[in-house]
Amino acid sequence: MVIFPEAKILEIDLTSGTINRKTLPGEIYRLYPGGSALGLYLMMQDYIPGTEALDPGNVLVFSVSPLTGLPISGISRMNVTARSPLTGTAGDSQSGGFIASYLKMNGWDAIVFKGKSQKPVYLVIDGNKAELKDASHLWGKVTGEVESSLQDELGDKNIEVAQIGPAGENLVKYACIINKCSRANGRNGMGAVMGSKNLKAMVVKKGRPMVAADTEAFMALARSSRKRLEENEGVAGLGLNGTDGDLEGFSDSGFLPTRNWKTGYFPEGATNITGTTMYETVLKERDTCYACAVRCKRVVEIPGRVDPVYGGPEYETCAALGSYCGVTDLAEVCEANMLCNMYGMDTISCGATISFAMECFEEGLLTSEQAEGLDLKFGNGAAVNALIKKIALREGLGDLLAEGSARASEKIGGGSEKFSMSVKKQEMPAHMPQYKPAVGLVYAVNPFGADHQSSEHDVFLVMPPDSRERERLSKLGIWKGYDNPYELDAEKVRFALDTQKYFSVLDSLSLCQFVWGPSWELYGPDELLELCRAGLGWETSLYELMMAGERRINMMRQFNAREGFTAADDTLPARLFEPFTDGPAKGIHVDRDAFEAGKKLYYEMAGWDPQTGNPTAATLKKLSLDWLL
Repeated sequence: MVIFPEAKILEIDLTSGTINRKTLPGEIYRLYPGGSALGLYLMMQDYIPGTEALDPGNVLVFSVSPLTGLPISGISRMNVTARSPLTGTAGDSQSGGFIASYLKMNGWDAIVFKGKSQKPVYLVIDGNKAELKDASHLWGKVTGEVESSLQDELGDKNIEVAQIGPAGENLVKYACIINKCSRANGRNGMGAVMGSKNLKAMVVKKGRPMVAADTEAFMALARSSRKRLEENEGVAGLGLNGTDGDLEGFSDSGFLPTRNWKTGYFPEGATNITGTTMYETVLKERDTCYACAVRCKRVVEIPGRVDPVYGGPEYETCAALGSYCGVTDLAEVCEANMLCNMYGMDTISCGATISFAMECFEEGLLTSEQAEGLDLKFGNGAAVNALIKKIALREGLGDLLAEGSARASEKIGGGSEKFSMSVKKQEMPAHMPQYKPAVGLVYAVNPFGADHQSSEHDVFLVMPPDSRERERLSKLGIWKGYDNPYELDAEKVRFALDTQKYFSVLDSLSLCQFVWGPSWELYGPDELLELCRAGLGWETSLYELMMAGERRINMMRQFNAREGFTAADDTLPARLFEPFTDGPAKGIHVDRDAFEAGKKLYYEMAGWDPQTGNPTAATLKKLSLDWLL
């Protein structure tokens, strides 16, 4: 049996300015094998229940995995963990790029930040050396300026920088942490936590390349990516058109969230903002993450308007800042994406909160005076971009919208709460539960709010039994197929739970879910086991890995339970239960009875109390989490 490696931890007390180096024993690291699981474990060792997300007592953890830095596609994710200021739950966020690999090349598995600095600072990591430096001169600057300034200041163009923009400094509840000016640890507001600690950036210098335990077997797995790309149209399509390649198809079927989710049909604009149009018009190049052959990252350029340093929009962004707001102009969407990356904000929550404000405006709940002269009607892309800046700087109406749509609705009143398309105060991504009820179920029960990358999607169960997708899902014991994706029966609930556990494993091993997954991705479950064996010498099993994924989910739920969350928080917006009134999906809606029955069954399958939705003592003990009791 392999001796699991120790985790090397760098712990920074920002209040005192002290830096300590610690190790986590291998037997503990194996239970929480990196990424989100490791981050949660480390955060919960020092977090005092009841501590507010923006208080100095919140613990902020950057983490990777023992596999990170190996030269193979899809193994370059960095996780950030803290209590979320947006949801109040356990916060969790991943990003791609090169910084995760650089962290591991420098010998670190996690960086833990505690306390609050008296003045703005940034951390520089160079091998075993770590130093806090004054960042006062960087405060207030946008991400592109900061990255360029730090490269000059440190005399190194090869550094990787994870930083906050003005939105994080101003504690926007959905502020991101940005690296390479275009990759985001988004969603849960980790950038606001960083800002609350006066931590402007974390800089990592390049280190020594990682070496696999079984070089020959590992390189065979890595080299197979070329052939796999040739044989996998879905993954190859990501490289060509990005995740936005499906946008027009979703509208054609009636399931593209449009005008704040009032409809799923966007015939006037879907063609304009879809991935093929981007490829044919404004795409400058395809960027990539460390050692990845897929090259799915968009880089767009519109001279004099959109700077390619800030990348380009993906599907969620084109939907949230496009169809959610009724914007039909691709240039407006690309500019909105650039502004979010400059200022450091989550594009999904930002777009969804603006679309919420637009509906409030059209319904007379926000006046022209409150909107400061902005015409916030659906379709006004210029108003969207003006409002992004106001939100980031907390100016005027932007100060209210910086709190997110759920909190803004509490201030606006007048029934506006029904316009907030959020779960646990986190705005929903652009995959509609009316079309994907298992995804909708996971939106509701997911510990950190609605998230489209926390489980596999229903549509893969509609594919033929001999397809790659169905054959791989059978490795998890998922056998049943469907004639359409709309059903939510007992087997679909199990599909939701078991693929949620699998995706939880991927987030713990810091793997990209477009490359490693249980169905359509480049590599499947068999290859994941081979990666662990050849990369690390870890002779693991799907059982052990799924247990690790389940352990992470239950840690989050137990964290939430301590903060007062119950089954009552596992809800979906009321609008989803109302039939569509137009488009190809007219009449389709989430069946409330099926949803409630599915949620109850999910709790029972997960080993959670059916009344509270929280893990039972027996479940925590089964998962070696009795230290949480």
